[in-house]
Amino acid sequence: MARLGVLYGRLLEGLMAIACLLVLAMMLMIVADVFLRNAGAQGLAWSNEVSEDILYLVTLLSAPWLLRQGQHIRVDILLKALPRTLAWGMEWIGDLIGLACCLYFVWYGTTVTLASYAAGSISIKTLVLPEWWLLAPMPIAFALFGIEFLFRMHRLAVGERGARDEAVSAA
Repeated sequence: MARLGVLYGRLLEGLMAIACLLVLAMMLMIVADVFLRNAGAQGLAWSNEVSEDILYLVTLLSAPWLLRQGQHIRVDILLKALPRTLAWGMEWIGDLIGLACCLYFVWYGTTVTLASYAAGSISIKTLVLPEWWLLAPMPIAFALFGIEFLFRMHRLAVGERGARDEAVSAA
């Protein structure tokens, strides 16, 4: 299981690197658009739409890595105040709810993506793209989220009984 965890961690690091490159590309695209418009040229008409799509992808690519690092959104003030074994149980409940939500979004995202593909739906804005291209990353990202919740539960099972210390706390 440890070897699988290391390999999975590398996958998430690779996805985070892609997210960082996308942010860099978005920044360069916006700079080029602003420069061209200020120089009197037409600019990049598609840059706003592509920026929106990049923000969506960056969120989906980076979120599982953030969860793994303990940097995802977490309010742990109650967990720190509870007895260690009760806090440990609450961690389990939180992970189980997180996993259930991820499984739902994998199912829903897959259903919507396949329906869009079958219907031949098109997204028509500045760019004209098959809608399923925009929908397909969602179930994949939530599957990765779900896998990370399974790894979190494994770490809970073999670790010390108590609230996790991996997240930043105000305490």
